[in-house]
Amino acid sequence: MPSVPAKAPKASRRVVLAADQRGVAARLARGHPWIWRDTIAHGLEGVRAGDTVHIVTADGSPLGEGIADPDSPIAVRMWTHGRAALDQALLAERAHRACALRQALFAGARCDAYRVVNGEGDRMPGFVADRYGPIAIVKTDGEGARARVDDFTAALAPALEAWGVRTLVHRTGGKGESPQHHVLRGPDPPETVDVEEHGVPFVVDLAHGQKTGAFLDQRDNRRRVGELARGRRVLNLFSYAGGFSLHAALGGATHVTSVDMATAAHTTAQASFRRAGVQPGLHTFVTAEVRGFLDAARSRGEAWDLIVSDPPSFAPNERATGRALAAYRALHRACVEVLSPGGILCASSCSSHVDAAAFLGTLDDASLGSRLLSLAELHGAAPDHPTLPAFPEGRYLKFAVLL
Repeated sequence: MPSVPAKAPKASRRVVLAADQRGVAARLARGHPWIWRDTIAHGLEGVRAGDTVHIVTADGSPLGEGIADPDSPIAVRMWTHGRAALDQALLAERAHRACALRQALFAGARCDAYRVVNGEGDRMPGFVADRYGPIAIVKTDGEGARARVDDFTAALAPALEAWGVRTLVHRTGGKGESPQHHVLRGPDPPETVDVEEHGVPFVVDLAHGQKTGAFLDQRDNRRRVGELARGRRVLNLFSYAGGFSLHAALGGATHVTSVDMATAAHTTAQASFRRAGVQPGLHTFVTAEVRGFLDAARSRGEAWDLIVSDPPSFAPNERATGRALAAYRALHRACVEVLSPGGILCASSCSSHVDAAAFLGTLDDASLGSRLLSLAELHGAAPDHPTLPAFPEGRYLKFAVLL
């Protein structure tokens, strides 16, 4: 698969914020990296996606440099403050810092699947890179980052190669589209790769898997489920490739039921079970719509001691937040109706437009009815997914444990 050449960016252009957008300057100073197109007075004319731009206030005060994406609602993603330049030396410094953090996080750990660069959280907005053993997958958010992927690769590749990463791939394709892979460096990747997560072996479907192949942000939450599962019957809803299920089985669950609409995901899950020495036939894999499964289970009087609910995002945009909260309430009510007395509910949300307080509101007494549970733990993404204090959009993952 050939590399996709990036267009060389023009010399940086001056982009001026509208006079009534003083709040944007304050937000940028606090560290939020996005500039919305409707806050810009002029300067985007003729700017191409991927160009470096200087951002100034209406009175000419410099705010920093960023990468332009003029056809996107997020017209600029900021990389620097004041007069600091966005150049290849800066990219190399940011990539080095991100890799040093991962070296510290995973030193001595039996883990070779983790996020190497987490976009805005590593102050490299628009770029994500995940390692899966000898393969690294890059995803870009927006045409601006996509046009600069070669610059990003040049900054990141030396550290990856030192770790034994042989292939670097750019994964493209939006939601609902089949992923496309463009090799940036090294040989073509295989369709699947074996990795370790806290010593647990997994099979990752690089060719067809969601995100960059797997949901690495839930790594520590999967381990927590494994710790809670001993001696319990476990139900994993929206099980996808079975990460929670495998950790539960290895943690001593008496039986695990995995429910997902995608038969192919069950195939990957079962391959991981076998790779870890767990017989898939001792557990149950159900291809079904989750709400229909829960309704049928309730009518049969079935119950589980530990339920994990990890649905896809219910709120793709802010307008969908109200519907998303209603959907979470209905789902959580259906979960507790098949939860054994003394059972544990692990409820997750990856919707960035639903903050932690709103999500916990879908697990309160009014939502769950007569089943009164207490919040014991609330977790987010694993630490290889750092975020910025001034960037709440980065704190999308919530994982609540209720007893």
